[in-house]
Order: sequence, then structure tokens, then C-alpha cells
Amino acid sequence: MAARLDATAPHIHRASTWDADLVDWGGHLEPIDGKSSNRGRLLWAGPENRLPEAGIWLCTPGSWHVVLPRDELCHFVAGRATYRREDGEVIQVGPGTVVHFLEGWTGDVEVHEAIRCIYMFR
Repeated sequence: MAARLDATAPHIHRASTWDADLVDWGGHLEPIDGKSSNRGRLLWAGPENRLPEAGIWLCTPGSWHVVLPRDELCHFVAGRATYRREDGEVIQVGPGTVVHFLEGWTGDVEVHEAIRCIYMFR
């Protein structure tokens, strides 16, 4: 089975291992160590490539600072990372973790083992 991104309900079979058509998304806007890189595949975006947006995101080990401009739901299916919010809250993620980051979430991310995430922005 493969992807059907042009379907009335766009879908990707085996999204936890999908590697076809991944696009280099470059580095992070606010890197801490400068090593981490991103690849992904957009599953769907709203009219004129606006929100909402959903897809697959892969990220190699490294760290960066992030300020989320909108809500993001993440289902981590591989790897391991630590999200540290500016107020000290720590969220450990790994395979099977689902996190709903609210708009404005601010902190640092450290990827320990390359992560794969199925995500949706709204």
C-alpha cells in the first residue's frame, strides 16, 4: 500500500516507517547546537497551503529553542526527545507519546534519538 494524497481523505499507509517523497525542511530557526535537521511530508494543507496542516516530520538529534505560533498535536512514533518549557515543565517523548502543544508554548527541545512525528497544526 502507498500514499493517496490526492484522495478525498488524504492518507499514508505505514506512516510510522514511510520514507518515500520526504522533503528536506532544513534546520531550525533558533538552533542551540546547530546539528539538527528536518525532513517531512505534507499530508494535507488548507486552501493556498494555509492551516490547518498535517503531515509526517522527522528530526535528527540536536537542540533548538521554539515558540509555537499555533496549536500543534504531535503523535511521536519513533525516537526520543525532551521538551523543556521556559517555566521548567519537562515533557519526555518517545514512541507512542501524544502531546497537544498549545499556541504560544515556548521552550527548548533536545532530540536524543531521531524522532518521527505525525503532526497537525491548527
